[in-house]
Amino acid sequence: MMWDDKRYHSLDYELKKRFGQKIYKLSLNAGLSCPNRDGTLGLRGCIFCSEGGSGDFAAASSLSITQQIEASKSLVAAKLKDPGHAKYIAYFQAYTNTYAPVPYLSRIFTEAIGHPDIAGLSIATRPDCLSSEVLDLLHGLNQIKPVWIELGLQTMHERTADFIRRGYSLPVFEDKVYQLNSLGIDIIVHTILGLPNESKDDMFKTIDYICSLPIQGIKLQLLHVLKGTDLGVMYEEGLYTQELSLEDYVNLVISCLERIPGDIIIHRITGDGPKKLLLAPLWSSNKKLVLNRIQSQMKARCTYQGKYKTSPQETHS
Repeated sequence: MMWDDKRYHSLDYELKKRFGQKIYKLSLNAGLSCPNRDGTLGLRGCIFCSEGGSGDFAAASSLSITQQIEASKSLVAAKLKDPGHAKYIAYFQAYTNTYAPVPYLSRIFTEAIGHPDIAGLSIATRPDCLSSEVLDLLHGLNQIKPVWIELGLQTMHERTADFIRRGYSLPVFEDKVYQLNSLGIDIIVHTILGLPNESKDDMFKTIDYICSLPIQGIKLQLLHVLKGTDLGVMYEEGLYTQELSLEDYVNLVISCLERIPGDIIIHRITGDGPKKLLLAPLWSSNKKLVLNRIQSQMKARCTYQGKYKTSPQETHS
């Protein structure tokens, strides 16, 4: 049995298998901040992070969670054959979505998970913002509908983590991964390809490290250079010169996919930064082109080199 035409264990495939239909993600905004921006750890955020806190496409935080869900649903309605039976993942994306008092988190997450069209929650956060009280809340919500926690690791290398101002150490990340796993909560780890001063070997070591942990999903993200970020200033001053070409990125992604066990779900293989903010790489603004190029190269390598496993049953245990 093939996974699907993508030739890897995609999120789209997994959601169709679990729910029997295509599921769409709705980006929501909880109106929160981040310890890297409110003065707890810093004021400027990670060097690549825009003012939108990675939630540039999320709904307005001035709306209630239910209003945001309805507004986001209207944006994808044109894609749906039967909007009345559509189901969605409520994706709390902008900034750090467990960085608030537990009563507030309980209210917004309960409002989202209680919506009849919501099939589950996906919550982006930091491992250093997962207290025992927050974990208890997430565990309870996970008994109602599936809850995924997305952790922005970006890299396993401490020198890079310090440079990008991630603000927490690798043992903190590991500890929360094992705690979340013990609670039966799915974990998706974000990693960024093309971080300053990282070689291909550095990136592969991060992929191997992530895959050695009890996680269920991974996101491969191209490093976008955006206006208004410290990385953007570095780029404009000629201090960041590692901009990847489309060909380099395609080959890098495929090499990463080859290293990832088939039971780990691939939630993303690229991304699209806001065009009005994007400084580099400009080719990344054409997301369809990037995805098509990756698929065509994977098909060629699968056909002629036979490197790709074609079903979960063929992957290692």
